[in-house]
Amino acid sequence: AAARGRSHDARAMKNKKKRQERARADEDALAELRARPASALGDVASDSEDETVNDAHAKRRRASVVPGTGYVPEGKAKSVDASLVNKNEKTLVLTSRGATSRYRHLMLDLLTLVPNAKKDAKLDTKNERNVVVEAADLRGCSSAMFFECRKKQDCYMWLAKTPSGPSIKFHVENVHTMAELKMTGNHLKFSRPSLHFAPAFDETAHRRLIKEALIQTFATPYRHFKSKPFYDHQMCFYWEDNRVWFRNYQVVHPAGKEVKTQGLTLSETGPRLCLHPIKIFAGAFGGAVLFEDETFVSPNAQRAESKKRDVTKYQQKVQKKQARKAHKHMNQLRGGELDDLFRDGDD
Repeated sequence: AAARGRSHDARAMKNKKKRQERARADEDALAELRARPASALGDVASDSEDETVNDAHAKRRRASVVPGTGYVPEGKAKSVDASLVNKNEKTLVLTSRGATSRYRHLMLDLLTLVPNAKKDAKLDTKNERNVVVEAADLRGCSSAMFFECRKKQDCYMWLAKTPSGPSIKFHVENVHTMAELKMTGNHLKFSRPSLHFAPAFDETAHRRLIKEALIQTFATPYRHFKSKPFYDHQMCFYWEDNRVWFRNYQVVHPAGKEVKTQGLTLSETGPRLCLHPIKIFAGAFGGAVLFEDETFVSPNAQRAESKKRDVTKYQQKVQKKQARKAHKHMNQLRGGELDDLFRDGDD
């Protein structure tokens, strides 16, 4: 036991001497570094005084360039903003009470596609929509995506810039979630998307405004801390029949023998939805109307018209019954002389 104790003390003294020698070497290197002029220092990997310029690993790291990883040595980086979206851009995503499972799952799917989104609690239907602006201000968000559900069957999506506007009101149609579709595509969560817009978005002023709102909502800010440094999926926005059609595809790289014969392909991931723009307001959830689609018919009016058609069908059915009865009554068969010939009990 005594021998083990002496060996332990010897190792401790040896390690202490090594630490002291390293500390003295660091102090000498730091003093030499401070004695040099500022122009001779060049680019340093960090502002911390604990790192030394004589560290061989730091020198190799500063001189290395790894293509395709986005790493650039200090002093050689260029100020590039690939997404043209402010890095502080955040989107508040919330829904109203009474939302069905389909629209709730759609909201969760969109949250997985937008890394700079923040989810908030459900909003009571009795509250005004201006409460969304206050909630976005409290959460530090500059945009809002609000799903307003009515009668547990209709869904309206608001895209608004808070707090000054503008805002766009869409009617959500043809919704298919990721869990429902079960597509073959699969990409990383929170990876950077490539946004594709049809040329029809640049034809009119209100379409350009819709395009800009979609870009600021779905584009990932440059170097966002939650985003992955990969472009492995593409969000596509098409304009057809006065509606915005949304599709999400995975970018599939060929493997094996297909590398030489086949290029990049797209595999749909989901979700799918169709947005019918109803109105564009100058403010957030209100204000002057900048655009209104006069061809839009509300779902309530469509259901009322369908009920009227059903009532008309029933009335036609009743009228046919009454006409059939009247026709039978007017064209009854008259009795003949031989009607009682084969009756039972006759002699």
